[in-house]
Amino acid sequence: MPADLRYPGSDSGGPVAARPVAESLAIARWCAAQGWPVHPLAPGRKTPAANCPACRRPGHDRSQCSCRDAGRWCHGFHAATLSMDRISHWWGTTPRLGVAVACGPANLIVIDIDAHPAVPPPRDRLLPGIPIADGVDVSAMTTGFHSLAVLAALRGQANPAEDTTTLRVRTPSGGLHIWYRATDGRRWQCSTGASTTRSLAWQVDVRAHGGYIIAPGTTTDAGTYTPVGTSRTPVPLPAWLAQELERTRHLPAARLPAPCRVPPRARQAVIAAGGRRDHATHALTTVLAEVAACATVPENAGFSEKLNRAAYTAGGLVAAGHLTWQEAERVLTEAARTARPCQERRCQQIIRSGLTAGTRRPLQLRSRP
Repeated sequence: MPADLRYPGSDSGGPVAARPVAESLAIARWCAAQGWPVHPLAPGRKTPAANCPACRRPGHDRSQCSCRDAGRWCHGFHAATLSMDRISHWWGTTPRLGVAVACGPANLIVIDIDAHPAVPPPRDRLLPGIPIADGVDVSAMTTGFHSLAVLAALRGQANPAEDTTTLRVRTPSGGLHIWYRATDGRRWQCSTGASTTRSLAWQVDVRAHGGYIIAPGTTTDAGTYTPVGTSRTPVPLPAWLAQELERTRHLPAARLPAPCRVPPRARQAVIAAGGRRDHATHALTTVLAEVAACATVPENAGFSEKLNRAAYTAGGLVAAGHLTWQEAERVLTEAARTARPCQERRCQQIIRSGLTAGTRRPLQLRSRP
């Protein structure tokens, strides 16, 4: 990395194949030197590099997987490393891999602003927990830049999007990543701006424990993630933002609660499909409750395995005629989004794989005496 701390490739663009082959390796090494564990992204994409065939099989238990010890990049940010030898092997042999940083181990909180203009949602979802009077015109709040600016103004604070003291990265779509450091030891949680359970502001995502962020300088097929301004170091998370994140449920529960109740929608799905109300509903809600309970345990909760088991069970219910595929996919997605809002793409893969496997074995429900 150059002495002036400029990111390799931050001033260039173009397709991934046209970039210098050593560029991704230099980015990964620079990030690791900052104490930020890194993991590979699929060439030209924003998603982690694919797992090995064994790790893609339904029912695979990540907690028992030997791939990380063997030096493979399976399981995305769970494989993130600071090892320069491993980094040299990964990006040295496959230079078109992108670079991502595992936010939790790096003690990072990244505010991810979406710039895609869209029709605003109901006003109670623009700034969760903050009422917006009916007389206020919200039609112009069409991006995350607007909702975050309004939140900052209401709190009498400077807009984080204009915070020149910290690292900011422009995304290919025109959005912005604002990087901050966690300094108080608290394990801030991820969220998406569209979530109904945990959200800072509409079209504003939060990347923290249980998530990753694309490294500055990385190029995908859509373009380059380019640093803005001169700051290359994340500053501590501002106190007012920490208060807002705490208010909007971005901290884990102090203790594990009683088993989570599954929304009535899951029960209604079985009933609407003509299934046996007691047995089918009990089978589905039991496994969905395990998925939902992972919301309070950000890591090492066996989330992927529990979601896969729930999807497999739902697939069996679909095959037996107790509910439809569409209803099963909907309730599984709802439970997964509640527990892991930053992993929607991965969750959809697990859900579809588990459902497909489950439909090969219809679930036979016993009749109770």
